[in-house]
Amino acid sequence: VDLPKLFHVWQITQTTEQISIEECCKDGQKRGNDNQDCAALPLISGSATCRIVQEQCCVTVLEDKMCTTGINMAKDQGACDSLFTNTCETKTTKMCCDCCLLGKAAQENGIPCDHNLSVGYQCSLVSRACCVDGALNNQTAPTSQTEWKCAHRCVGNDTCSCFKGYKLKPDGKSCEDINECLLGASNCRGGERCINTEGSFRCQREVSCGTGYELTDNNNCKDIDECETGIHNCGPEFECQNTQGSFRCLPKVKCGAGFIQDALGNCIDINECVSQTGPCHRGQVCINTVGSYTCQRNSVNCGRGYHLNEEGTRCIDIDECKGPEQVCAGHGCINLLGSYRCECEPGYNFNSISRVCEDVNECRHYPGRLCAHKCENTLGSYKCSCTTGFKLAVDGRNCDDLNECESKPCSQECANVYGSYQCYCRRGYQLSDIDGMTCEDIDECALPTGGHICSYRCHNTPGSFHCSCPTSGYTLAVNGRSCQDIDECLTGRHTCTENQSCFNVQGGFRCLSFECPSNYRRVGETTARLERSDTIRCMKSCQPTDIACVLDTTHSISHTFISLPTFREFTRPEEIVFLRTTVPAYGTYHLGSYDVKFDILEGNVENAFDIIKRIENGLYVGVVRQVKPLIGPVTTILKLSMRNLNTQGDSGQNIINVHVFVSEFWF
Repeated sequence: VDLPKLFHVWQITQTTEQISIEECCKDGQKRGNDNQDCAALPLISGSATCRIVQEQCCVTVLEDKMCTTGINMAKDQGACDSLFTNTCETKTTKMCCDCCLLGKAAQENGIPCDHNLSVGYQCSLVSRACCVDGALNNQTAPTSQTEWKCAHRCVGNDTCSCFKGYKLKPDGKSCEDINECLLGASNCRGGERCINTEGSFRCQREVSCGTGYELTDNNNCKDIDECETGIHNCGPEFECQNTQGSFRCLPKVKCGAGFIQDALGNCIDINECVSQTGPCHRGQVCINTVGSYTCQRNSVNCGRGYHLNEEGTRCIDIDECKGPEQVCAGHGCINLLGSYRCECEPGYNFNSISRVCEDVNECRHYPGRLCAHKCENTLGSYKCSCTTGFKLAVDGRNCDDLNECESKPCSQECANVYGSYQCYCRRGYQLSDIDGMTCEDIDECALPTGGHICSYRCHNTPGSFHCSCPTSGYTLAVNGRSCQDIDECLTGRHTCTENQSCFNVQGGFRCLSFECPSNYRRVGETTARLERSDTIRCMKSCQPTDIACVLDTTHSISHTFISLPTFREFTRPEEIVFLRTTVPAYGTYHLGSYDVKFDILEGNVENAFDIIKRIENGLYVGVVRQVKPLIGPVTTILKLSMRNLNTQGDSGQNIINVHVFVSEFWF
């Protein structure tokens, strides 16, 4: 136990010099670190107090070292069997080892580290330290990080440090609590109990009961029943018997005469022949037997490696190298007095215990220095091998890149890379997701954008595709994707007669002929080929005596033509025909006509069309719109009325027949 700090300034007064208590303690600690006998230390002062301090500081260092050894054995080996002798030197080591195992078991079984088992003060400290250390190790599993982060503080150059009361863990980043109580680094005075806390400790006054006892609530010392609490270390072959302050392990099985029980409860034969008082008479040799012994007349007994000479009077060396057994099994053999030694071949080492040549595992002894990739041990040697994508170099140790492309693993193109290879495909193909080597044709027509690759139909071919158009009325454009309408009227591929006019529609043509009704005459000449902008107009022409004709309000009948596609995406009204007038939008009454009214009289299939009036350049214009989609082929004649209005009402109307041809295709 460290002496209180108040003694550090206390001085021992001698006749010639003053030596402080701290100097006495440092001398004792130094001699303890040198493993000197603490009970026979050379005195550095004639003071009895200094002698006590020297001895106690020396004993504390030795006990700390022995306790640390026990803790490390529990952490590294997980057992304390090698300390079972329980001598004076190993008593502290075994206690710390056992108590550390108790703490590890508590952590593994989910028992709180601050358990209330009455195992003694120092044992409780060791048990808790090992329990907390195990829990911290489980919580700080290594993770893959690219950034160096310190738990407490960074001092530069990727170096971490911890706050006071903590120490740096082996990973160089994490910090763990220093158990000042376990290390004896507290300044608790006599009669005070050191209680470790996170990053520090505290002293609590208590009555010490000693090992094997616990303090009750009324400050009385009570024996700990190790057998009942289960904190004894008796094996399965023993029964635990509680004693005051301790316990005793009694074997369950009783051994008969001639046997003795070992520490594990096994019955071991007693060698009566090695007892101090030999059981046999002078001139007799004692021969041990199982459970007993026999006495024989004295004769020459040769040890291992010797045998009696032919006369039976003395022991001579046995030449094991010349015996029938191949003791060195293919290696050199050198005979020694009473023994032999093997001269092992390269790649083998001689085991002096088993006396055989054992293979040297070069791969384990020289990791990473013999082979570039993989090392495989063989009897007396080793051999190197390479990972996939490499081949062994000429020197048998290094690995060269293997050009896998030479074996043509890919169905089309192959690119060698270091340690591997990469397959790739020509245009129009893609690499298989299954084997990564086979090139599969890309069905461009089935791609999400396949419906827009070709205007009409898409035909997939190995590594490519081609487009086609309807069999009649269209031809494939120069870009190989779009379908262009064939103007049969322009190319002369129509079948219209001389009396008919040819009008080209999308995907075909129409042969049209028009006759003006009675009392109407045709304005202009009839052409063999009609354009979209062409208009055939019949004007009213009445005889002077035809009153009915004169009173007819229809002044003209016109015909115009338009070819429309089946709109694939109809999002807004499409303006298809414009009826322009000469009526000013803001005319006055004295000018006569002042307004125009537009109507659709016939042919509005599925109400797909409407007509609106608007003003352009100060004049009224009628606009015919397609307001709903029509799925072709559809043919209809929109009969439109354009009526002029004045102050007396209708002043007359004009009829416009719009011949609408809707194709079945969108192009």
